[in-house]
Amino acid sequence: MLRSRKILRNLPAAALALTGLAAGLTACGDAGADAPPGATEVVASVYPMAWLAGEVGGDDVHVRTLTAPGAEPHDLELTAKQVASVQQADLALYVKGLQPAVDEAVRKHGEKSALDAASVVRTLPPPAEEAEHEHGHEHGHEGEHAHEEGHEGHEEGHEGHDHGDAGYDPHIWLDPSRMATIATALGDRLAKADAENAGEYKSRAQAVAKKLTDLDAKFKDGLATCERKGIVTAHAAFGYMTDRYGLTQISIAGVDPSNEPSPARLAELTEHVKEAGATTVFTETLVSPKVAETLAREAGVKTAVLDPVEGVEEGSSDDYLTIMNRNLETLRPALGCS
Repeated sequence: MLRSRKILRNLPAAALALTGLAAGLTACGDAGADAPPGATEVVASVYPMAWLAGEVGGDDVHVRTLTAPGAEPHDLELTAKQVASVQQADLALYVKGLQPAVDEAVRKHGEKSALDAASVVRTLPPPAEEAEHEHGHEHGHEGEHAHEEGHEGHEEGHEGHDHGDAGYDPHIWLDPSRMATIATALGDRLAKADAENAGEYKSRAQAVAKKLTDLDAKFKDGLATCERKGIVTAHAAFGYMTDRYGLTQISIAGVDPSNEPSPARLAELTEHVKEAGATTVFTETLVSPKVAETLAREAGVKTAVLDPVEGVEEGSSDDYLTIMNRNLETLRPALGCS
């Protein structure tokens, strides 16, 4: 079993870790937890990747999550201790373009041992919503995918592909079929990092991929016959879900949920909601619902929670699968699905 990355590679990284510890910074949900002896160290950037690492890794891995429970992940800032944990990890699992601080830490300290989950699936361009343009975001709306191959199967050699600076929508986990592809790729990478347990990693990856494929089929069946196809969301997180299941997304904010619309944009959205015949404006768990509630009130429709699965509240018993199943149960009546 390869354990070389358990040792800090140089003194500056050690100093960073000690600085973070001395300051008592605890932004990482389990940053202070010691790994069991012999466990493969995995650092995951955000909850969906941490869930996947835990499912595929099982008892053979120790997962540290950089985004604390209940925290909105887009504006994550890393402590010195967290940066050091990226360097020490046997594997860093992240989504390039979602969290700039993580991208920088991986580039400087962990590129050789990192798996960019977006590099093993077909990505979509970011949504060209007016809400984004109003706030000056430059996401590169070239309309090109980072990869031309289908996302149904993983091919070796895509790891480390340079996507550019957020030139695609990073919310890849909202399509279970893409998550199944990532599970397979993760099993392969863990098997390389810990050859002693390679068979277990690949077996668990296969089992997780099966669960995700079943979830994908459930979404396909559940959303196959609906009166409406448009969903009004708090921010543009659901592009992969709408692409996969033939829906359309009207978002209040862009890829970053912190960008609130101007009064003019809100009035325009109100007209869009009415024209689309939408019955529901969807709020989120980790973002203030105030703007969405205002839009719903102006448009004369109700609200409901559609979770982008960017994180879970501390102490919650929910996981990726339960949240996604609840999302399907929320979508069906809102869209008039039979």
